[in-house]
Amino acid sequence: MGPRSRERRAGAVQSTNDSSAVSKTSLAARGYVHDTFAALLVPGTARRAPLIHRGYYVRARAVRHCVRAFLKGTCAVPGAPRAQIVSLGAGSDSLYFRLKTAGRLTRAAVWEVDFPDVAQRKAQRIRDTPELCALTGPFQSGDPGYTLCFESSDYCILGLDLRQLQRLDHALGTAGLDAAAPTLLLAEAVLTYLEPDDAAALIAWAAQRFSNALFVVYEQMRPRDAFGEFMQQHFRQLNSPLHGLDRFPDAEAQQQRFLQAGWTACRAMDMNEFYRCFLPAEERRRVENLETFDEFEEWHLKCAHYFILAASRGDALSQTLVFPPSETFPRVDPPSPSGIFPASVVTGDSQGPHLKRYGHASVLLSPGLILSAGGFGEQEGRHCRVRKFHLLSRYCDFEWKGNQICSWGIGAQWDGRLYHTMTRLSDTQVLVLGGRLSPLTPALGILQLLFCKSEDNNPEDLNVTVTKVGPEEDSTLSCWRHSTTEVSYENQRYLFVYGGRSVAEPVLRDWHFLHVGTMAWVRIPVEGEVPEGRHSHSACSCQGGALIAGGLGASEEPLSSVFFLKPVSCGFIWESITIQPPITPRYSHTAHVVNGKLLLVGGVWIHSSSVPGVTVIDLSTGLSFEYQIDTTCVPWPLMLHNHTSILLPEEQQLLLLGGGGNCFSFGTYFNPCTVTLDLSSLSARQ
Repeated sequence: MGPRSRERRAGAVQSTNDSSAVSKTSLAARGYVHDTFAALLVPGTARRAPLIHRGYYVRARAVRHCVRAFLKGTCAVPGAPRAQIVSLGAGSDSLYFRLKTAGRLTRAAVWEVDFPDVAQRKAQRIRDTPELCALTGPFQSGDPGYTLCFESSDYCILGLDLRQLQRLDHALGTAGLDAAAPTLLLAEAVLTYLEPDDAAALIAWAAQRFSNALFVVYEQMRPRDAFGEFMQQHFRQLNSPLHGLDRFPDAEAQQQRFLQAGWTACRAMDMNEFYRCFLPAEERRRVENLETFDEFEEWHLKCAHYFILAASRGDALSQTLVFPPSETFPRVDPPSPSGIFPASVVTGDSQGPHLKRYGHASVLLSPGLILSAGGFGEQEGRHCRVRKFHLLSRYCDFEWKGNQICSWGIGAQWDGRLYHTMTRLSDTQVLVLGGRLSPLTPALGILQLLFCKSEDNNPEDLNVTVTKVGPEEDSTLSCWRHSTTEVSYENQRYLFVYGGRSVAEPVLRDWHFLHVGTMAWVRIPVEGEVPEGRHSHSACSCQGGALIAGGLGASEEPLSSVFFLKPVSCGFIWESITIQPPITPRYSHTAHVVNGKLLLVGGVWIHSSSVPGVTVIDLSTGLSFEYQIDTTCVPWPLMLHNHTSILLPEEQQLLLLGGGGNCFSFGTYFNPCTVTLDLSSLSARQ
């Protein structure tokens, strides 16, 4: 790489600091963390989305946890030398000022290193801000162009390129850093922006330079799955690509990276594990209630793609000081795959207009005719709540054609809801239940979609009329992320609506029965132990009852339980299904019953580092099997959450429609194609 390319890359990396600093300011403003200094160090403010806040919150808490553990283990030792914190790539971070205000620097000091422009700008900001100068005490400023930008009795800011290790070593020594004193080296989203050889040299230098040290790293991982690929695309577009991820793709590889570089102990974990194991339940509840939130899939995926690592050298700093063993987050890895379901793009003209949306619902109107409605997606060149219906029709044995249609007539209009359910009542009638317009606004009322076909039965000429069913004030279903399943009682058709969430309740455990003939809510006796509340689960009709699988529970943790709402003479009874081996807890998946087997398709899980494929549960034996999805023949990435799926039993195929999400700060992703899974290998096992 030439000098100019290096300069451009450095500038792009510096811009990530500016974006991060604004996010940290917004984080403090919304009460996630107590930090009165972030706004003083960063000019200008902008309110970030709740998903961004959560992502930066768990990062801040992980770093705080490590720093406090280090200071507790070093400053409490009588007669020990002054503890040292070296923040590499510190940017506009306010760590020093927070520690100073909390009284944690009486026997410790902080050194910060970053690009010269960043360091000079921060030093000038401190000099211009009386509140900050009051905390640093008397200070000296370096001349422009000098490495030392700011120096007080317990705080130094150095302007250096971390790739220049000889200069770094000399500058730190000149600034008073003692290689024999206990030292914390902190690198928040820093090493991954260095070329792998430069990062390796920095890690090895630190191991050789300090005999009693702790190296804490926070950065990205898992580049090879769908979310990881989209994450990498984002940083490449910013001209700050992530380096070393292919060489060190997961927490285990990162641990080996440090051990092989001379560090004597190391532990790394993803941010889901940190959040569950090292934050008190009361604190998690506080954070989860700060803002209205409904982006659970992207929250868990973001946390699965970042890690916190603590590597140590010296007897005084054991890794258990930072991350003691915990049993509160067991790994539940799926068994080795029993087979593969090949995926392919649905052929024909099905891709235009694109079905690029998530949080929608789909239903098989008639053989070869699939309707999708609602959700958030692309429409007329912008991202919005989708108001047009999407119709996918088969016009020969293996080819499909897609087109968009609008509602018409004097009835109600489609209101743009998402996370609703749709149930086919006949070839020309679909019922829409629940959903939301925003996380604060449920979509009230039952919608009925009526379809009128043309004389030549051309699907492209299909007309849709939207009408409201029942009283306007009916608020029985003010929920979303629920399930609706057709069940039978006393030879009558009912819709069983279960779970979900609402504005008032983060999870619901109640249910309702809707009589299809009268469109009235009725009470039917249900016995047995009531399952815990959940949303984003799956539900399938089975033998007149309903199979409920997975979901997200009250503590925002995925569930693995499977229940059968079994028909009995007096109504229904809940029965728990025992599964061996136990399945990995998941949610935001879809499900189908095929020849006595329950298929759980895609979804999100946090208790395994593998990617959800298709879990197959034999309902007669309770045995579970895993099938991988072979995505080599479909556009990548393919995100299998917030999607819908339609079973074509005669063809032994499963169509996957839509899916994707708002991927943290990386942008919004929509699966570009309708995909089919070949299930023929499943019948071969019978």
